[in-house]
Amino acid sequence: MYDNILTSLSYGMFALGVKGDHAPTACIVNSVVQVSSYPTTIAVSVNHSNYTNECIKKTGQFTVSVLSENTSGAVIGALGFNSGRDGNKLNNVKHKILMEGAPVIQEDICCWFLCRVVNSVETITHTIFIAEPIAGSEKIKGTPMTYAFYRNKIKGTSPLYAPTYIPEHEELPEKYTCTICKYQYRNSLIPFEELPETWSCPICNAPKSVFRKED
Repeated sequence: MYDNILTSLSYGMFALGVKGDHAPTACIVNSVVQVSSYPTTIAVSVNHSNYTNECIKKTGQFTVSVLSENTSGAVIGALGFNSGRDGNKLNNVKHKILMEGAPVIQEDICCWFLCRVVNSVETITHTIFIAEPIAGSEKIKGTPMTYAFYRNKIKGTSPLYAPTYIPEHEELPEKYTCTICKYQYRNSLIPFEELPETWSCPICNAPKSVFRKED
């Protein structure tokens, strides 16, 4: 399977706000989904390398600002292509700070909500936070920005640790096939050799050792 067929899935564009160690910070994510309506629950995927991931685990809370088609590309650039470890990403982005210490973006967003983490699941590269919205906007303004709009209209790209990141102008990564069930591993971010030895086939649970490299 080629990674780029996953671009057929629908994604949004969101700013995830958290209380940082020294200042509030935020990052751009595109994987926020509603899990259930009763109780109201959402899930968000955040890369292990993101400072935001670390802050969510410390505080147990985060905000989601739903970007609109009018949100400036400069906002996405400031929050999506820099790290909160290196400085205050919000210096030039209009925002407000909630009592909980997490920021909400105020530049042409559709709406926002504050969430409390109720559970989490670890994958090889990302943490999936399951959370309960506990406060938020009273209405929606404008049209939510989709990832397709960001790519096709704004001509934006995905940063290295985004779930939708696919290296451009590079050869596809090497392919490894499970000799038991024939599942094929081909990942752009983590080479097969760098997977932990405890890793197993996601289909048949066979150990890493049974995989064979394809020519």
